[in-house]
Amino acid sequence: MNQIQTLFSSFSKKRVLIVGDVMIDSYIIGKVERVSPEAPVPVVDVTGFDQRLGGAGNVALNVKAMGATPILCTVVGHDKEGKDLRDIMIQNGLTCNALIHSDKRKTTNKTRVLGNNHQLLRIDHEITSDLDVVDTFLLEQRFSEELENCDVVIFEDYNKGVLHSKNIQALIKKCLAKGIPTVVDPKKANFLEYKQVTLFKPNLKEIKEGLKLENDMSDRESVNDAIEQLMGTLNNDMTLVTLSERGVVIKTKTDSHHIPAHIRTIADVSGAGDTVVCLAALCLSAKTDAKTLAELSNLAGGLVCEKTGVVPINKEQLLAEAIRILA
Repeated sequence: MNQIQTLFSSFSKKRVLIVGDVMIDSYIIGKVERVSPEAPVPVVDVTGFDQRLGGAGNVALNVKAMGATPILCTVVGHDKEGKDLRDIMIQNGLTCNALIHSDKRKTTNKTRVLGNNHQLLRIDHEITSDLDVVDTFLLEQRFSEELENCDVVIFEDYNKGVLHSKNIQALIKKCLAKGIPTVVDPKKANFLEYKQVTLFKPNLKEIKEGLKLENDMSDRESVNDAIEQLMGTLNNDMTLVTLSERGVVIKTKTDSHHIPAHIRTIADVSGAGDTVVCLAALCLSAKTDAKTLAELSNLAGGLVCEKTGVVPINKEQLLAEAIRILA
């Protein structure tokens, strides 16, 4: 068994704690053949419905697909959507032990109306204000309990209020105290709150917005300068920046690597970032070197882009490609 096969086999022993915003991606699917006489809008003749896990839930599905055990720690509403989310998690073989239901929250549900394979409308059902004091306490309590048996923590921040300036550092400190590595998939609002994490994973747009940079960062030097500025602020151990068709850059406190993208037939980029952060976290938990971590994350993100829709990575396909390209 070669080094990559050994690494992939080790993932089955890993427990990954994922804290942050989970949501339902709902789809109303139909065909359009006429315009409504009531208003200038298409009439959708509904042919089907679909519900999938989104946000941190999609990261959990990727972790499970790689053979590891994901634990979703989040706060959702005490509503129909919250029950639906719990049911979807159970259907996908995910534990609900760290799922907290609150009467003060709505479960985020993004409903997309599709007609003739085109999105016509999106309806968002959500609350994006920060958790209140009670729900913040309950989240931290559940997080601490689950942290006892985990190998790595992923912060999945979609700016929906589960992660906020008052609890991010508290959660990171709990991880630091136990020596558990942390991975962050950030968004704009809390971008600079994640100090002293192990790995920070923004994309190009996020790092530009988070640092309020004006240049287009089209060259390697400007990307490196931005990463230097970011790491100086966050004091994190490593930064992995996804550059779309240009691949990824990973920088530690001592070295840096640019991994070019592999030639792909791109069908859909949705969910690729979730796959990248999943592989990064698993490699980190296995103490993989930074270059291998970046190479595998880059490969995984590219592979899911060949599939239509948000789908988790196929472990066997990734392993075969990793052996072919990296071994």
